[in-house]
Amino acid sequence: MGEPPTLFEPHSWPSPAPPAGASVDGVRHVAGWLDDADQHLEELNRLIRWEQPTVTVYGRQHPTPRLSAWFGDRTYSYSGFTHRPAPFPAAVAEIGERLRAELGVEFNSCLAQLYRNGSDSMGAHADDEWELGPRPVIASVSLGASRRFVMVNTDTKHRHEWLLGGGDLLVMSGDAQRDYRHSLPKTTRTVGPRLNLTFRRIIR
Repeated sequence: MGEPPTLFEPHSWPSPAPPAGASVDGVRHVAGWLDDADQHLEELNRLIRWEQPTVTVYGRQHPTPRLSAWFGDRTYSYSGFTHRPAPFPAAVAEIGERLRAELGVEFNSCLAQLYRNGSDSMGAHADDEWELGPRPVIASVSLGASRRFVMVNTDTKHRHEWLLGGGDLLVMSGDAQRDYRHSLPKTTRTVGPRLNLTFRRIIR
């Protein structure tokens, strides 16, 4: 396997520079990266056929506290559940092509997740499945309501947080999946839906 592409060259990122909080090695945040986020939210929420998978955690089965859909040409498995691929919607493909041009990564899959309200969440985990390779690049685009995204170092327990809002881009690369676990906690605040697109490359 060759060296991973060099990411985050200054010319690849719009102004202003990533704000405070993007201090994790291999992680960059660009606020408002996608200009027409509201339009994409409405279109995709209407077109996507959402599922609520049942996953196995510590030997017990639970419905995920969010809805999801998987796009690409390959299956993807985690926590005892296998996503069957569906073709990329045009809007998702357009976003993926823009990310490819800016990051130099040939993304071939995308996990879409819909957090319907503050009770929907994502538990702490790492995207370290073998299909993603040892140092995966995960590009996450947020649409809709702002939610708190947390990364915690597995050794030092140092905690980093971002408030990801409509159109924000967060890219995790390098050793981020080895060294950190990330989550989207529940909130008691009244919040609208958040649709998250996480682009990735399946290597098998």
